[in-house]
This record gives sequence, structure tokens and C-alpha cells, in this order.
Amino acid sequence: MPAAASDSWAGAIRQRRKALLQRLGMAAASALVFSPLLGWDLSVAWVLGYFVIQLVDLWIFGPVNQGKTERLRGPRGLAGDAILFVNASYFGSLAIPLWQAGGPMGGICAAMLLSAGAIYSMINAPRSTSVLVLTVTPQFLYLASTPFFMFAFHASPAFVTAASIAVGVFITYCLSTWQRMNQSRIAESAARVEAEEKRADAERIMEGRSAFLAAVGHDLRTPISAILTGSAELERGAGDSAARAQARLISDAGFMMKALLDDLLDHAKLEAGHMTVESADFNLRDLLNQSARLWRGPARAKGLKLRIEGASRVPMSVRGDPMRLRQILNNLISNAMKFTAEGSITLRFNAWAEDTGGHAVLIEVADTGPGMTPDQLSRLFTPFDQTIAGVSAQYGGTGLGLAISRQLAELMGGRLTARSAVGKGASFTLALRLDDGQVIAAPTQVLDQESRDAVARALSTRVSTRPSAPASPAPLAQSLTAEAPAATPAVLAVLAQVDPSAVGPHPEPAPAPEPVAAEGAEDEDEGRPMRVLVVDDHDINRRAIQLILQPLGCDIATAADGMAALKICESSSFDLIFMDVRMPELDGRETTRRIRAGGGPNALVPVIAVTADTSAEDIAACTDAGMTYFVPKPITPPMLLGAITHVMTMAQDDVAPPASAAA
Repeated sequence: MPAAASDSWAGAIRQRRKALLQRLGMAAASALVFSPLLGWDLSVAWVLGYFVIQLVDLWIFGPVNQGKTERLRGPRGLAGDAILFVNASYFGSLAIPLWQAGGPMGGICAAMLLSAGAIYSMINAPRSTSVLVLTVTPQFLYLASTPFFMFAFHASPAFVTAASIAVGVFITYCLSTWQRMNQSRIAESAARVEAEEKRADAERIMEGRSAFLAAVGHDLRTPISAILTGSAELERGAGDSAARAQARLISDAGFMMKALLDDLLDHAKLEAGHMTVESADFNLRDLLNQSARLWRGPARAKGLKLRIEGASRVPMSVRGDPMRLRQILNNLISNAMKFTAEGSITLRFNAWAEDTGGHAVLIEVADTGPGMTPDQLSRLFTPFDQTIAGVSAQYGGTGLGLAISRQLAELMGGRLTARSAVGKGASFTLALRLDDGQVIAAPTQVLDQESRDAVARALSTRVSTRPSAPASPAPLAQSLTAEAPAATPAVLAVLAQVDPSAVGPHPEPAPAPEPVAAEGAEDEDEGRPMRVLVVDDHDINRRAIQLILQPLGCDIATAADGMAALKICESSSFDLIFMDVRMPELDGRETTRRIRAGGGPNALVPVIAVTADTSAEDIAACTDAGMTYFVPKPITPPMLLGAITHVMTMAQDDVAPPASAAA
């Protein structure tokens, strides 16, 4: 028998098993209903016999019902066919005593009982002709005997003929109905298979799309890193204001490219359902204050007033995702700044404690811009739809900021709504519920890179105030581990150039007697430059990091992949390693694991991960691999130098003695 037919037969048998209780209930009800006509003895005996047949049915078809086989073979297969026929025949046999005991009236009851049995057999034999034939044939044979019983009870030939035609019509109707049901089941099954195939295809497409976006995002960040690095160096070395303005133009364009790329990748993640929100304790007042301070300069430069109302109502310590909340707030203020030519932008805050715990927080960003029509308002949160023609050319952007903000708000369990009227400006309200958080000892960092990107995206022109060298590490560079090796004199020398305040008056450890050879080695170490290894499969990234570090007088070695880095680390020692994560043959995480496990001269050297993969899972993977710090692409000089400051400050703190020892 073909596999499809075998599957249909097994499916019909399992369908009958599911309807076992229905069969038992129908038999018991029939015996109970007909007991006044047949007597209790016959009714009880018939029901007990029917129950015994069901037990035999269960035993014979046990392997099929348990999924052990799809078809019975040999004697058991013959017994299965026989029990199907006997089961249906026994149920229909009740029609004979009904005719004998009740006469024509009993015959009517018998016809109703046999019709119910035929319909039951038809419904519970899906897609299996053999099961249908074995279970419905006895019911049809009993029905076909109805005209003979009528003739035996002296019915007129006209009634006998009418009954014969009626039986024939009913049998034809049952068979045609089963055929239509069978075709419907086949079509439904085919549609289910097609839907499953389409779902699998969609999942493959989404996986391929995600992989494509990840690759594109990684590859695009490489030239953007070079643009930002080169423009920063041009601005630092510019000899006149015109050259500095040109360098700032390149830098602003680079930040706008990065912001647009981030928006596209965020939109793709949200559409694919891959975006997640974190839950961490943070100071909400500090976050809102930092965002407002960031935008005061651009607002003042544009002649706008930035007002804040209700800040005192906002709770301090809450639990949520500060990065996504800052992203939404920056998008809303950026949008208001973009479309407001004169007047003011108002940030209104409100919050209250909920009975169930936590806080309900409302953040409203209102502007005095031109406002929107109802049609524009209805399309406001549609991706890539900028509501009116010419907006992109005049203001830039992709039309994704507000769409992303609403999706992020919903992902955080909140809502983002908008109100506007022509000539009356626009108002955006973010409603969130934030749980209570633990007291935050230190405020979050100010002016993070993401916020700077938002400013660069919002303004077509601005006055640059970026310093030539950073004063503190960029917040997007994140510490992964708390351990760092001792800072060498070469490291301290570089640290003094990057951030003089980081090399403060740390007390020196008490001198210990050392062998003469060791003292000579220490003197030699004092005079050497800081040794840095840059590992990246893209030459442009290696050159960009070299360009940033060369003014510090570092001794820089490079490697194009993980295997080359391992060979260099076997023969040379370094003070710091910059490690790209995504590399062919041997990625950065595995390379770091091997460096740590090898016990060589670089086993304890700080390793800074440089990568475009910035999800929480990727950061955790870097941590597990033994990386010390994390810097996202595209790389900027403040971000890279800030990372050095932080890592080397950690190393310096590790060698600083306790206050008691210094005393």
C-alpha cells in the first residue's frame, strides 16, 4: 500500500480512537431509550456485548493508536479489518429486535438508529476508503433491508417502493458527502503543508536578511570609522578656520551616516522581532537632565528656547532600559528641533506612584512648529513616510525615527502618541510604567555618543565644540571585566598624554629590594614607548587605529587575523591589544581565549574588543572570552582614547597601594 494511503488508514483508526467515548455513550443511550420496547435484559446484554467489542478493538489497534506502526500486517491486519466490520454490524444489529418487537413503529426507530450509525461511520473514516467501506457497509445493508421488513408487515407496494428510493438516496448522499469531506480534508492538508513551507521560507528569508544586515552593518561601519577618524585628525591639525570648518563638515556627515545606519538596523531588528530591551537600575532624573543639557546648545544656536516643566515630579531611582529611553527621547527632541523654526520646545514631565508598585511616567515633548494636518498625523509613525514631499531634501533623515520610537515604546510596555493641528505645533507623549529601582550611587555618564549622533542627525549645520582629545571615556565603550594588569611606565606616559587628570598623585609603593638585573629591566621599561597590537581583518580599520595612536608615540604592531595575532603574541609582549571580533578563520573571541589560556607574555594584557556587534549577547560573549573592554564601530578618536584612559586607569588603580601602606 502506498505511504499516503497507509497514513490515511492510520489517521482514520486514530480518529475512531478519539471518538471511543462518543461510541460508548451513543450505545448506552440507545439501549436506555429502547429498553421499554426491548426489555432491560436484552438492552443490558447488548450494551455489555458492545463494550466487549470495543475492548477487543482497542487491543487490536493498540500499536497504531500508540504510534508504533502505520499499518497492521499479517493476521493482526486481518483481525483489524474483521473487528471494524463486526463493530459496525453489532451496533446496527439492534435494528432487528426493534422491527420484531415494535413492528412498523419499531422500524422507524431502527431507521433513525441506522442513519445515525452511517453518519458516524462516514465522519470517522477520514481519507480512508477501506475504513469507510468496512464500517458503513453494515449500516447500509441494514437500511437496505427496511423495504423487506415493510413488505413482511404487509405495507402497500407504494410505501415499499418509496422506502427503497429513500434508502438509495440516503446512501448516495452519504457517499457523496464523504467524498466532499475527503476532498476538503486533502485541500486543508495541502494548504497546511504549503503554509508550513511558506513559514519556513519566511524564516529562512528573515535569517538571511538578518545575516545580510549584520554583514552590511559591519562592513559599512569600517569606512565610517575611517571617515570619522580622518576628519578628527584633519580638524586637530588644521591651520586655519576654513580647514577646520571643512573637517567639521566631513565629521558631521560621518556622524549622520552612522545615525542613519543605526536607524536602518534598528528598524530591521524591530521588524524581525529580534530587538530586546534590558532591565537595569538607573537614575531617571539624571537621564532626563543630561538629555536636556545636551540639546540646550543646539536649541540656543537655532534661536529656540528649551523649557522644562515638572522635573521635580519625576522619581529618581527606577528600573528599565535607560539606553532605549534615551533613544526615544533624543528622537522626539530631534524631531521637534528639526521642524521648529522659531519659538520653543517644552519638555513636560509627570509621574505618580501606582498602587501595584512602580511609577507611571509621562514625558511630553511639545513644539511651536507648523503643526500637521489629520492626514499627516495618521501617517506620522509609518516607516519611511515623511508625511509631506520635500522633507527629506530639506531636513534629511529616513522617516524612521518616530516609527522606531513607537515600536521601542511598545516593546518597553508603553505607548507613544501624538497630537497636532495646523499652526499650533505638535505634541508627543510617551507613557511608560517603570518599576522601583535601587538607589544609584553614581550618576550616569553625560553626553554619550548615541546622543551626539542624534544631534548630528537633527542639525544640518552646527558649531562644533568637540575637543581635540577626550577628557573622559566615551560611555559607549563599556567595561567587560574588572581585572587589569599593572600599569607600566610606558602606559602611564601615554595615559598622561590622553588624560592628565587620570595620572594623579597616586602614592608610590614602598621600594622593595630587587636584583640588579631586574632594576636594569625596569629602567629599560621606563624609556620604551607603549606597545600596542592592533588585530583586524580590514586594513582600513588597522590604519585608522594607527592614525589615532601615532601622535601618542606608541609602538604599534598589526595583525590581519587571529592566527597572525597568536604568532606575534608568542614572540612579543604588549601593553594593550585592540581585537576585532568578526574575523575569518579565527575570530577575535577565540583568539583572546587562546591568548589567555596560553600563559605567554600577553596572558594578562588588557584586550579591547572592537566590533559592530553591540547586542547584550555579543557583549556577554566577549566577557566570557576574557576581553577587558568593549568599543563599538564606527570608531572615533574620543571613543578609542577614552577606552585607553579607562583600561589604563584600572591598571594604575590596581598597583596603587592602600592608604595605610602609604602612610
